[in-house]
Amino acid sequence: MIKLGVLLPLATTACAAQTEQPLTIVSGKPSASPRALRYAEAAGVLAGRPGTMGIIVWDRQSNTFWREGDTAHPTWTASTVKLAIVTSLLEQARTHKITLSGADHQDVAAVLDVSDDNAATRLWNKCGKDKLVPRFRQAYGMTGLTFVDGFPRFWGHMKCTAEDLMRLMAYVLEKVNPQDREFLLDRMRHVGAIQQWGAWAAGPSQQPGVKNGWSIEPDGGQKHWVANTVGFAGPGARYAIAAMYDLPAGKTIDDGVHAVSDVIATIFGQVVPAKVTVPDPSTGL
Repeated sequence: MIKLGVLLPLATTACAAQTEQPLTIVSGKPSASPRALRYAEAAGVLAGRPGTMGIIVWDRQSNTFWREGDTAHPTWTASTVKLAIVTSLLEQARTHKITLSGADHQDVAAVLDVSDDNAATRLWNKCGKDKLVPRFRQAYGMTGLTFVDGFPRFWGHMKCTAEDLMRLMAYVLEKVNPQDREFLLDRMRHVGAIQQWGAWAAGPSQQPGVKNGWSIEPDGGQKHWVANTVGFAGPGARYAIAAMYDLPAGKTIDDGVHAVSDVIATIFGQVVPAKVTVPDPSTGL
């Protein structure tokens, strides 16, 4: 089903009291516009997939959302939360709370380019470790972000929803200092092959940017893959994109990467199966 909703004012999207409110549905039927028809086709691509996927596309020009699947399903964040970590690092540096060394800049580049886990851990430690999370929730709007019970309070042990990732992307696009925003968007547009899937599947003409996350996680006594993407596409980053796919046990990273990418490729009129790079399963997070 096509679901177009009116976006809450951006000034309030980071407030827990506002973000928990449902969006108003203004159209429950697809129109005849090419984009609406692609949304309907994308819903068909998603339909019947095993596991739980939720995807949101926000058209910042028309101020509308398209949602499909379960966008409120808590899913392991994997490396998508690294976008929040780097954003916090840049904000702390700009307000002179921390000073970034040459090594820190190299770590930022490695996190955004190839999703380097060791670099992310060093930045997590420098920025404040789990003390960062209240800001992620309150300022970035990631109200559903939680640490997973039974695991250390570490960046790699959290869950959130596609709604949380969309609010994070909205914060980066609308609230971050303009110079820092341009830096983040530029780096997200020039990621290494390991991250060239998910929102990347919007196609080169859309100048997409992405921060992906993929990992094997334990739930219900079984291990399973998650394949998540947060990013943007279109002129001036018109479209913000967030998708999380909680695969069932027995499915592979290939299944996750292709499923998420094919839905996004369909939305943006690209060939399906989407031309993507599937990460080496041994890379994790």
